[in-house]
Amino acid sequence: MTSKLEDYKVNIRIKLSAIWTAIMFCYIYGDYFELYVPKKVEGLLSGQNMLDSPMKLLLATFILAIPALMIFLSLVLSTKFTKWLNIAVGVFFTLFTALVGISSLTEWRAFYVLLAVIESILTATVVVMAWTWPKVKVA
Repeated sequence: MTSKLEDYKVNIRIKLSAIWTAIMFCYIYGDYFELYVPKKVEGLLSGQNMLDSPMKLLLATFILAIPALMIFLSLVLSTKFTKWLNIAVGVFFTLFTALVGISSLTEWRAFYVLLAVIESILTATVVVMAWTWPKVKVA
């Protein structure tokens, strides 16, 4: 007698939320691993870094809060709005992370490039999944 593994169809909202969660982990790991890059901690302590003003820090916080919010918003907003929001935010972050990856092409930031590639693939997957959101037939 053969057996088959039980499988359930996972709702697209849960899939999108899970992808945004994975994206957030990649962002967090990238920022954490960057602390090991020579001179990074000294730059943070001295204030000689990319986020050297309150406005830049606020802007970075706003940008990186969006994927975190998408974890929740993908589950609770209306279907149509969720679809288009995931497409828009997914396209933005695909381009954003691709640019981060391209600008990080140095020996000490190879990890950042790898994470940017993974993040870009994940955000592009969000776009494709949202674009092809399953439809139900209405009688």
